[in-house]
Order: sequence, then C-alpha cells, then structure tokens
Amino acid sequence: MTLQTIHWALIGIWALLAAASVIVYVISRRSKKPVTELVQRTQSWWVMVAIFTISFLVSNTLSIIVFGLVSFLALKEYFSMIPTRRTDRRVLFWAYLSIPVQYFWVYDSYYGMFAVFIPVYMFLFLPFASLMTQKTDGFLRAIGTLNWGMMLCVFSISHAAFLLILPPTEESSAGGPGLLLYLIFLTQFNDVAQYTWGKMFGRRKIIPGVSPNKTWEGFLGGVATTFVLAIVTAPLVTPFDLAHAAAAGLLIPVAGFIGDVTVSALKRDLGVKDTGSLIPGHGGILDRIDSLTYTAPLFFHFTRYFYY
Repeated sequence: MTLQTIHWALIGIWALLAAASVIVYVISRRSKKPVTELVQRTQSWWVMVAIFTISFLVSNTLSIIVFGLVSFLALKEYFSMIPTRRTDRRVLFWAYLSIPVQYFWVYDSYYGMFAVFIPVYMFLFLPFASLMTQKTDGFLRAIGTLNWGMMLCVFSISHAAFLLILPPTEESSAGGPGLLLYLIFLTQFNDVAQYTWGKMFGRRKIIPGVSPNKTWEGFLGGVATTFVLAIVTAPLVTPFDLAHAAAAGLLIPVAGFIGDVTVSALKRDLGVKDTGSLIPGHGGILDRIDSLTYTAPLFFHFTRYFYY
C-alpha cells in the first residue's frame, strides 16, 4: 500500500482505457448504426485521463489548481443556464472570486475555514451583496439559485481536492492520493457501469419523469459491480477494512446516481440537454462531474470520520 501501488493503479486505468478503445473501434467497424457519440466519448476520456494523470503525478498543488479550474468551468456553465438578473452581475463576480479562496484553504490544509467559508460566510454575504443593488424583484429566487450553484460546483467538488492532502495512515501509506484515486475511479466507473447495464438489460424505468433512460436494472447492476470493485481495490490504495470498503462500495454508486439525476432534474427544468459542449460526447463539465458533486463530500466525511 505504497505510492508505487498508486502508479500501478494509474497504469491499470490506462490499460482499461486502451482495452475500451479497442472494443469501441471494433463496434464502430461492425455496427450498422452510427456510433459517433460513443467514439467521441472514448476520445474525450483519453484527454481527461491524461490531464488527471499529469496533474496527479506532478504535484498536489497542480492537482488543486486543476480542481479549482473544474469548479470555475462548472459554475460558469451553471450561471450560463440559469436566469440571472442584470443587477446581479456584480454578485456573480463575488461568487467567482470565492473559488480561489476556497481552494486556498485546501492548499493551506485549513479545514476549519474550508468547512465554513462557502456554507456560512458566502451564504450570508451573497444576499447582502445582492440587496445592495436595491432591486428586490426576484431577490429570493436569485439568491437561492446562486447559493445552490456555489454549493454544488465549488463546495462539493473542493472536497475531492481536500482528499489529496490527507496524510498517510498506519493502514495505508498511500494517504490522500490513494483515496482520491479510489473516489474518482469508482465514481466514473459507476457511471459507465450503470449506463452499460441499463443499455443491455434495462426495462423498468426508475425515475422517468426526471431521467427517462435510467432503469432499475442499470442502477442495481452498476451498484453491484461498483460494490465488488470497491472491496477488491480498497486494500491497494485505502486504509479501509472490509466493512468500511463495503460501506464505501454502496455509498459511492448510490450517491453518484443521486448526483446524476439531480443535475438531470436541473437541466429538465431549464429545458436543456447538456450543461455545455466543452467535452465532445459528454456535454459540459457539469455533465461529467454531476455524480462527483455528491460522492466527493459524502466520501470525504465518511473517510475523515473513521480514519482522521
């Protein structure tokens, strides 16, 4: 359970991606139906995995900066979708400015301010900044959407970055980097697993009014697959014993599903298919990290409660 194990784990992820690319290539050659989106998704995964690997191996500081950039792009997509008042443009400035401040607390390992800066200080400050415009029409709606976006795109995602700086334990010398790799891998694998099981065996809709393509077969198949993988990989990069690995193996896929359908509900309410178009085949940044918005904070506090 050393950092060398993490390097081998990264090699394993690249090997899985290579194998998936070969499968997609074969499917694209033999399928009579267009598989352009599948090919685009695979190509985008190469880029995303490359960025993650480089930042992961270079330094924690670079990784924290990358997560800060992800929060900025996600919040930008969010603000571009929701209706905002012209008078709130200055308020948006303060919201964007909070991103480097939040990630500074991560860099500085200052958990006290990290935990309260956005849910307390920004939660209280943004309404004050908005009322200074002296425009009260739509005030409640504007403040509610602003604060929810901050919690979703900045506060939640910053928990993944804070995992990086958690120290090694007696059970695992991999420390925070191992935990982050575990979280990211299982969250993204769960998305793929639920999609795959749903495509192959999906019959019964689980929540058709929000996400018509989600099925019970896809959900349960993804949970079961991720659960097994969580138990198998936990000894390699985490300090978890069997019970905690099993708990994480249930927490991550269930929370990931909830994060996915929550953002789906947001898009359906706003009448958009994707939150953006930055990632070919996937949509926007928020489309790609929707599951992580729920898994990151829940997994972080689960780990911190039992091991730190």
